[in-house]
Amino acid sequence: MKKIKIDAFHVIGISVRTTNENEQAAKDIPALWGKFMSEGIQAKIPNKIDAEVLSIYTNYESDYTKPYDTILGCKVSSLDTIPEGMVAQSFDESTYLEYVSKGDMNQGVVYNTWLKIWEANIDRKYTADFEVYGEKAQNPSNIEVPIYVAVNE
Repeated sequence: MKKIKIDAFHVIGISVRTTNENEQAAKDIPALWGKFMSEGIQAKIPNKIDAEVLSIYTNYESDYTKPYDTILGCKVSSLDTIPEGMVAQSFDESTYLEYVSKGDMNQGVVYNTWLKIWEANIDRKYTADFEVYGEKAQNPSNIEVPIYVAVNE
């Protein structure tokens, strides 16, 4: 884990309001991914900066135990055009702790990293936390997914 500063950025994608209570997020987030993949959402996002897909957790009601939004989308250069059915959000520059999940996606490596984050004594901001699915996340049996957790400085 290392501390880094990430510049402000914009995202366009699809979203769901969910919660970790009663394992609701374990149903909602895979369903959101299913929609993202089956409907070719990535290809419909205008003004993409790159091909990375971000899974962003934001608009927290309180902390990770209360409702929040999950947005699946891509960083974009402009929010001028937001396709119907999609959401857009801007995120301010912030300091993040970077964790990296490595291993078999089907063995829950990303979720297991989140379990460690939730148990850690971190001074979290609860503004926006996100995972980046890029080139190293193409092979499900051997992925590498960085997770960024917003922290107070």
